Amino acid sequence: MATAKVIVTGGNAGIGYEIVKALFQSAKPYHVFMGSRSLEKGKLAAETMKKDYPDAKNTIEPIQLDVTSDKSIETVFEHVKASQGQLDVLVHNAGKKYTLTFDVLTGANFDLEFIHGKSTLRESFTKAYDVNVAGAHVLTWTMMPLLLKSSDPRLLFVGGLSSVTLAANENYFPTPPPPAGWPKPTQFEVVGYRCSKTALSMLMLDWHHKVAQDGIKVWAVAPGFLATNLGGVGPELAKQMGAGDPKAGGDIVKLVVEGGRDADVGKFVKAGGGFVAW
Repeated sequence: MATAKVIVTGGNAGIGYEIVKALFQSAKPYHVFMGSRSLEKGKLAAETMKKDYPDAKNTIEPIQLDVTSDKSIETVFEHVKASQGQLDVLVHNAGKKYTLTFDVLTGANFDLEFIHGKSTLRESFTKAYDVNVAGAHVLTWTMMPLLLKSSDPRLLFVGGLSSVTLAANENYFPTPPPPAGWPKPTQFEVVGYRCSKTALSMLMLDWHHKVAQDGIKVWAVAPGFLATNLGGVGPELAKQMGAGDPKAGGDIVKLVVEGGRDADVGKFVKAGGGFVAW
């Protein structure tokens, strides 16, 4: 069986780390490019994983990848082209999480930067779209020639709190109803993040439309509400809110990569079966 070449953006921490770990330990052969904005952090994460799982047979290669930088993306393209000649799987997971919160979100959440006076309101939105939407689009566009060389190419967009249907019909989790008056006493905010992740769903559908005749399988994947260990607060508050084991994020992506949801191409699939309502 040929070794599948995989890029996981934001693979050095959080749910991205769990995705890399799941593929690293798989019985199927993978060479995983662990994308990280900081190559130093990527190397440290890769070495930690290799030490923790010494019996794993697959390979990890940390690469510097900043999805907001066209130069960084082009450099990765040239490296993968020269070293592997093709790409079999591209997993979009990258995102900067503001350091005063916990990593329950997959993708970039800059809303709290605004709340804590670290950016303007406009910047908090445009940064989220730059990472979660524009970055994913440019990286996909750039890597497409290498994906087309694969015999079984797969493209995954890791989603988040993006379902308009659920937000409209449920309790708008995880932000409770604020009291009347202005300004609102906001301690936790995800509006820019949610809007960008809703846009990411449309981006997934557009790529599914674009490359369906090329045999590229495309999905959005919902890892679920999970507690990882990136933020300054840690995962305990997330667990109190009902967050699950971050391992589930790696498991659902591995399932999709290995063909477990091939009947659901072009849909927003979730852990445990079924789909996320748009």
